[in-house]
Amino acid sequence: MTSSRTLVRRAALAATAVTAALVLAACGGDGGTDAAADTPASSAASDAGAHNDQDVSFAQGMIPHHRQAVQMAEMAAGRASSAEVKDLAARIQKAQDPEIRTMSGWLEAWGEDVPSSAPGMDHGGGHSAGSGMAGMMDDKDMDELSKASGKAFDTLFLTLMVEHHEGAVEMAGTEKAKGRYGPATKLADAVVTAQTAEIEEMNKLLGKTGG
Repeated sequence: MTSSRTLVRRAALAATAVTAALVLAACGGDGGTDAAADTPASSAASDAGAHNDQDVSFAQGMIPHHRQAVQMAEMAAGRASSAEVKDLAARIQKAQDPEIRTMSGWLEAWGEDVPSSAPGMDHGGGHSAGSGMAGMMDDKDMDELSKASGKAFDTLFLTLMVEHHEGAVEMAGTEKAKGRYGPATKLADAVVTAQTAEIEEMNKLLGKTGG
């Protein structure tokens, strides 16, 4: 009898364990799916306070900076003569458009103003004038680029974009050093890596040996 009861009890415990495992697996599966689906929104909400003024300044400055780079890149499709310049411009646009959306999302989650869609080129007095954004082109630069074509466009585009990228790298370096929001400092690191490589590529296209 003792042996029989022990076997019955073991069988019952085993059944209970299997049932519990199935329930946990089902719950875990559902929870994992929900967590994955909710990651962007929940992350933005939960981390909304884990940022500082530098993070806000970085996003608010880099958005118009990126927008201007995208505008410059869009010109290359119909004006550049070099396939290499057209390819570079396409890569710049492909990389920076999503970053603009990402940074806009951060600012919205933080309750901060998202810069208007205007590139913000009405700055006088040099390429780095206006809002302290290094490397930004002024109206004269953009007008000149919009009127150029062929090899003249290629040279001007590369020259201006090198300076534009150098400004972005400078801004990103400040964010890496002083920012608090993890995703922002990670993006800044990516900007430094990608745009430093593109600066080298553009200088080679310009026939230079370095920066």
